[in-house]
Amino acid sequence: MLHLKNKHHLNIYVDSAGTAGYHIDEAPDKRTIANARKNGVDLSTLRARQFSVDDFEIFDKILVMDKNNLRNVLALAWSDRHKEKVSLFLHTVYNDPHMEVPDPYYGTDKDFEHVFQLIYKACLSFSDNYR
Repeated sequence: MLHLKNKHHLNIYVDSAGTAGYHIDEAPDKRTIANARKNGVDLSTLRARQFSVDDFEIFDKILVMDKNNLRNVLALAWSDRHKEKVSLFLHTVYNDPHMEVPDPYYGTDKDFEHVFQLIYKACLSFSDNYR
């Protein structure tokens, strides 16, 4: 999404955060970085941070990758207004409120490419709303 924001000069604020704290300040998986680079996207400068309750006030939309993250984020919500901001990320393009981003960690390069394409297509669709 940051790639598209910069490429198309979108007037949006984009950030990424995990719900667990065990990867704080780490770069994405090397295979994710390599696969994104192969597709013209540089993720090498990204560093992980943990989702914060303050994010509900900072962001208009909070898009999560899977149902575990959905539960974790919703558990931190203080109000219905906060909860209404949260949805599964792939729902933005695939019109399936239950579709999750699969975790390619134990998979092959092909799995990382599949996940990249799912996410990139969703980012393209999402970014169209801001052009």
